[in-house]
Amino acid sequence: MKKKERETLAQQGHADRVEKEKGLKEAAWKLRLQKSTGQLENPSRLKALRRDLARVKTYQRALELKGEAGQ
Repeated sequence: MKKKERETLAQQGHADRVEKEKGLKEAAWKLRLQKSTGQLENPSRLKALRRDLARVKTYQRALELKGEAGQ
């Protein structure tokens, strides 16, 4: 995930972030499937995808905690 993508993540709404997470999970599943069948050409892509997914989840959790602290 590039710096610009992280900045746009901050500007997106909750529904957009959920959709992004869903897309990343699906892509990770497909890459794991390719890895298990021996068809994965770029194994480093799987690692990068997992990190992107973690970044999205971390940002969502930080917003949840910020919202709880404000209440």
